[in-house]
Amino acid sequence: MSQEKPIRILISAGEISGDMYGAAIVREMRAACKAPLEFYGIGGDLMKAEGVELFAHASETGVMGFWEVLKRYRFFSALIKKITGLLDTRRPDLLLTIDYPGFNLRIAEQAHNRGIRTVHYVCPQVWAWHKNRIPKIARIVDRLITIFPFEPALFDSTGLNVTFEGHPLADQIAATLAEPTPALPWGKGHRIALFPGSRKNEINRLLSDEMEAALILEKKIGTCAFMIPVPTPAARETVLAILGGIKEKPAQVSVVDGQSRHILRQAEAAVIKSGTSTLEGCMLLCPFVIVYRVSAVSYAIMRHLVTGISHIGLVNILAKKMVCRELLQDELTPKAIADELERIICDADYRATMLSEMRAVNAQVGTPGATARVAAEVLKELF
Repeated sequence: MSQEKPIRILISAGEISGDMYGAAIVREMRAACKAPLEFYGIGGDLMKAEGVELFAHASETGVMGFWEVLKRYRFFSALIKKITGLLDTRRPDLLLTIDYPGFNLRIAEQAHNRGIRTVHYVCPQVWAWHKNRIPKIARIVDRLITIFPFEPALFDSTGLNVTFEGHPLADQIAATLAEPTPALPWGKGHRIALFPGSRKNEINRLLSDEMEAALILEKKIGTCAFMIPVPTPAARETVLAILGGIKEKPAQVSVVDGQSRHILRQAEAAVIKSGTSTLEGCMLLCPFVIVYRVSAVSYAIMRHLVTGISHIGLVNILAKKMVCRELLQDELTPKAIADELERIICDADYRATMLSEMRAVNAQVGTPGATARVAAEVLKELF
């Protein structure tokens, strides 16, 4: 392969977490490869800052729930057509897909049919969503890189090249802990972080209950300072609109751009929407309660499809038991959130047990350096 002509890599990361992982991988690949690399595809602001040419932004594609995706069928159908078209009009030397399996595996199949090498990073949750998908994944993906140590064994019978290279959060958490602790506008009292999610529909479904819970908690245990991290300008706008419509709020509520890990590092407790942030909370040893709510239709479908696990929070899945309480759908009430936060803050034995079990989970995540190892594995597919 000539090094004068740029090596083309079509990269697809449809969510904010994938954008973070993708940006870091692009940076590591450029640092490790002497040949010029050309990246283009789907991502967010971080990937764009690393020189990835975007054909769709992760803020458009980050949708949670089956019904929510179905309502935007035309958008996703058109996007699949657009990205598939790039496989022909701007044929890449490699397709790198990151998480977001419902969309990305369709693109991978189209690439595979065209003889284009495919690497998928972040294993689809086949341990939860019908293991009968495993043979198809093995057929359309040339290389699978996982972020949890138990995942490669699921593909033992397929012949697929699968390895666990560690979780990228190990790198990011190590970097956070190495930074000076920033001054955040907490105020006085118990420090509590509220994570209602990053997407508009998540925030709309969760933030009002989280704020009502915050008010209940403040009345029960005294002075509290609540902080809400917002990852994007759009998320900030949604959060501020909801807060503006709430008549009675706690005395101290701050909305902070970014800084989610430093907020978790400094918080005494947190309320976290199910997702990657729950693992961040675990790795930063911030005790928390998990909240999750989608449309009734999406939840009914999810309960029908999920067959391999009894929990939805990553910390609980890895521990194979309930480390952090999960409040889902109708169980998610302001009083239930407030009660759990009170227990985390006021019950020393309960808190100590949770922290001990978090440390056991963190031991499974792997050592820092995961992103560099992933970049090296992707480059192996090119040379």
